[in-house]
Amino acid sequence: MDLPNRWLLLALLVGVNVLCQDYDDAYESNYSENDAEVLLPPPLEYMDIYAPYPLGCAPECFCPPSYPYAMYCNNRKLRAIPAIPRHIRHLYIQSNDIEALAAEPFANATSLTDINLSHNSLKSPLVDRKALAKLKSLLHLHLDYNQLEEVPPSLPKTLHRLSLGFNKISKLSVDAMQGLAGVAVLDLCNNRLTDAGIKGKVLSGMKSLMQISMCGNRLKSMPSELPASLILLSLDNNSISSIPEGYFKKTPNLLSLRMSYNKLKAVPYKVFNLSSLTELNLGHNQLSRAFYVPRALQHLYLNDNEFLNLNVSLMCSSLDQDNPNLLTYIRIDNNRLKRAIDYYIYACFPRIQTIFYGEQKAEKKPPPTTKKGPPPPKKASPRLKGDKENNDGDAE
Repeated sequence: MDLPNRWLLLALLVGVNVLCQDYDDAYESNYSENDAEVLLPPPLEYMDIYAPYPLGCAPECFCPPSYPYAMYCNNRKLRAIPAIPRHIRHLYIQSNDIEALAAEPFANATSLTDINLSHNSLKSPLVDRKALAKLKSLLHLHLDYNQLEEVPPSLPKTLHRLSLGFNKISKLSVDAMQGLAGVAVLDLCNNRLTDAGIKGKVLSGMKSLMQISMCGNRLKSMPSELPASLILLSLDNNSISSIPEGYFKKTPNLLSLRMSYNKLKAVPYKVFNLSSLTELNLGHNQLSRAFYVPRALQHLYLNDNEFLNLNVSLMCSSLDQDNPNLLTYIRIDNNRLKRAIDYYIYACFPRIQTIFYGEQKAEKKPPPTTKKGPPPPKKASPRLKGDKENNDGDAE
């Protein structure tokens, strides 16, 4: 190798050595004991939710290897809840014979987010008040199809969805409901709720509630003090006979109202005048008078009522081409309509696509009246052979 090339190679080696030394010196000058603490692995409770726990599974259940954070205990004729390992997040224990909800099986199950205990035999006297209180990650709890007579107390405040349908609940206590401010979806269908059981402000504290279903209960009037956050209200299959004037002023964000299979005969003219209402189901009632249809409404169900004439001009009091009504579907079958719908409906509701007219009920006929005439003559009793007649011709 010639001399100039050797000098070039020597200069390169010296430069690299100096650069590496400068880097090492800079690293050592900035390093401290505090940095060592940062480099340590974080505590287990602050790690990712899928951090590797010592995995395990209750012997009565199945935890799939592809997703070991779910434990399937359904349809196994269990009479008690098995101990739940710490890493389990989804517990499926529906369709068993469990009557008691104890705290012991959940002692270490602090990672649970979903519990399905539906289709069991849970009884309120056998529910431990603190059974689920420590589950600070619980979001969804399914307790439908049991034998509960009240809402279990001390439920976690983290709950987002609570299903209690098909039980025997007749009353909502303030004690049980006050901790459910975070619940957005509440299902209470097919219980035994009465007006007295939900009176007062028992529901008003649920500031996050967006959907409540109370279908199939024993209500005779509209529930009081609903939260303003509500967007879906289901009251089908009750015995509600009226809606007070201005009732929905406290729920201005309502999108859907379902009140089929009730006993409504008439409603205040503008009771449904809500800017966001898009679905209104009033089928299977006894309505016979039209009411104001709000501009945002898209689906209207009036089937199985007592309408003799659908007064479209009352349903749509004014026309506004710049801000038209959005109704696209109306169902009016099984009423007592005698003629087709007025063509004015297409001017009132320019976006209408379907008018389900269907069959109509037969006209009511008055019961037949019968005139009372003179009573039929009495037949003479036959005379037996050998009877003698007296002077008046009667037999002795």
